[in-house]
Amino acid sequence: MKPKSMRKESGDGLRVVWDDGHESVYPLTFLRDACPCASCAGETVLLRTYTPPPPDLAAPGRYDLQNIRLVGAYAAQMYWGDGHNTGIYTWERLLALCPCPEHSGGGN
Repeated sequence: MKPKSMRKESGDGLRVVWDDGHESVYPLTFLRDACPCASCAGETVLLRTYTPPPPDLAAPGRYDLQNIRLVGAYAAQMYWGDGHNTGIYTWERLLALCPCPEHSGGGN
């Protein structure tokens, strides 16, 4: 599934309308805290695991979504007010994070 549209809601949400008509509304705090980049989520490379330090949840602009750019035809890159922009949210991951009961991603 792919998004037909993505737009920031007034307040603190991101609305995604999927090509099958399903609508997802993600709280920005949830999306930012679920950032999939290595700096936020960690990673394992060549049997070495990097675990990031706890994030500064009070950093100015942390939850202020400034821009969204498409990455090819498979993902979106989020640009946050604190300067963070390395998280690539694939369509599959974004749908899995959907907070609706059907998908139960837990965004509420």
